Amino acid sequence: MKDTFTHKGMRRKLVETLTKKGIVQENVLEAINTIPRHWFMDSGFIDHAYVDKAFPIGANQTISQPYTVARQTELLDVKSGDKVLEIGTGSGYQSAVLIEMGITVYTVERQNELFKKTSLFLPKIGYRPKKMVFGDGYKGLPEFAPFDGIVVTAGAPFVPNPLLAQLKVGANLVIPVGTETQVMTVYTRKSPTDFEKKEYGEFRFVPLLEDKN
Repeated sequence: MKDTFTHKGMRRKLVETLTKKGIVQENVLEAINTIPRHWFMDSGFIDHAYVDKAFPIGANQTISQPYTVARQTELLDVKSGDKVLEIGTGSGYQSAVLIEMGITVYTVERQNELFKKTSLFLPKIGYRPKKMVFGDGYKGLPEFAPFDGIVVTAGAPFVPNPLLAQLKVGANLVIPVGTETQVMTVYTRKSPTDFEKKEYGEFRFVPLLEDKN
C-alpha cells in the first residue's frame, strides 16, 4: 500500500475543502491530513478517495464523507487520552481519525463481514483500537463505560438509552437521528439524570441495525 506525494497533495486539498466548510479543530484536520484515506477504499474507488463524498465499502455500507467524519469528531469535543466508544466501525476510517488524535477507541460493528475485514486491516496499517467488538451497537459496551464521548456512525431511528447511560458527566453522544434522512444530534450529559440536546443539520447515513448478532 503506497502513499505518494500525489496522495498527500490531494489530502491537503481535502483539508482546505473541509476548512472552507467550517471545520476548525486543528487536531481533527491534522488527523485527516495524515491518514491515507485511499487505503480504506475498494480499489475501484481509489480515484475518489479525496473527494468529499461517501463511497461503498461492501456489506451495503459506506465509508462516510470526510466532512461528516470531521464534523462528528469535532462535535465529540474530545482530547488526547480520552476514551471514546464508536458505534459502527465500518471501514475503520473514523476509528483511525480518533486514534491518530490520541484517543483510546472502543468500537462495535454489527456486520460480520466488515468486522472480520476491519479487525485485521486497522492493526496492519498501525491503528489499533483498544477493543473491537462484533455486536449490537444499540447496547454499547457497558462493561467498559463510562466514556468521554460516544459517536454513532449510522442513522438511528431513536436514541438508544444504553448509550446515554454509558456517557460520563460532561461528555457528548454524537448521533444521527432519523429514518430517511437524519439530524446530527448531540446529547451532553449534564448530571447523572440530565441531558442537554442540540441539533446540527441534516445528514444521510446507512441505518443502524439492531439485534442481529
